[in-house]
Amino acid sequence: MSQVVCVGILVADVWGRPIDSQPEHGRLMLVDEIGLGVGGCAANTGLGLAKLGVDTGLMGKVGDDGFGEFVREEIGAHGIDTSGIRTTTERGTSATMIMVDSAGERTFMHCIGANATMKPADIDMAQVAAAEVFDFAGALVMPGFDGEPAASVMRAAQQAGTITCLDTVWDDTGRWMELLEPVLPHTDMFLPSLAEAVEITGEAEPARVAQVLMDHGVKTVGLKMGAEGCYVRTAERELRMPAYEVDVVDGTGSGDAFVAGFIVGTLRGWDLEDVARLANAVGALCVTAPGTTAGLRDFAGTIDFLVEREGERWRELAAQ
Repeated sequence: MSQVVCVGILVADVWGRPIDSQPEHGRLMLVDEIGLGVGGCAANTGLGLAKLGVDTGLMGKVGDDGFGEFVREEIGAHGIDTSGIRTTTERGTSATMIMVDSAGERTFMHCIGANATMKPADIDMAQVAAAEVFDFAGALVMPGFDGEPAASVMRAAQQAGTITCLDTVWDDTGRWMELLEPVLPHTDMFLPSLAEAVEITGEAEPARVAQVLMDHGVKTVGLKMGAEGCYVRTAERELRMPAYEVDVVDGTGSGDAFVAGFIVGTLRGWDLEDVARLANAVGALCVTAPGTTAGLRDFAGTIDFLVEREGERWRELAAQ
């Protein structure tokens, strides 16, 4: 059985860079690069975990099409258990067009596709119960799963002794807290971006944002703040951790990489500050190459990065 089971959105990403403007209607514009990759929070986090040496299983839905075949094969090629990925004929595979500008910032156009058909009945709960961590990645764009259906799965995972982790994407429908309120009481770790968390809570300051989420039952809040690093809060601790400075090529997937790092640090039983630093490091490495996972290193390589930035203590910690 897998140490971590990731359930959520699986996406075929078509990306281009650099795109700093849009062509006139009906005209063609040249770009330096166009690529095809696997995306979606569950896939990105799962691939990050696999690169970091964690036995990982992915559950989700793809369409019966070329994109779906590509997503399944690409994920499986990294040693991830894909037995929980279902194929549907109802909708095509979810896909995103990603426009990356010269600074690495991204703009997205997304088709929900097969992710909309995911339901609790599609999940192997025995596999979830046997895992150490259950990661629901991609909340707010899974209309068949969001809200009370997701809450029922998170509740069952907690009751089985599995740590629950939640990550969101931008909710274009504006239903934020309406969909998340049933889920939050069953969430051990909630790791949204600050921008998303502001919309969810109606608060602007990280401390107040975290307090609202904790009042709804979340045990650990980790707010991803891009170039400003992260803010992490529990009932006992409050941390602000700066980001590591790197040459940014493409920010796509950096938040999902952060989640993978946070989960790895948690699995190793590290102090919360070290968990946050590892998460920041994995997120920083992600942005150094195009696409969602190409910049990621294995666990030893990530520790090498931290040793370069902070010293040999990380070598000792990794060996424990």
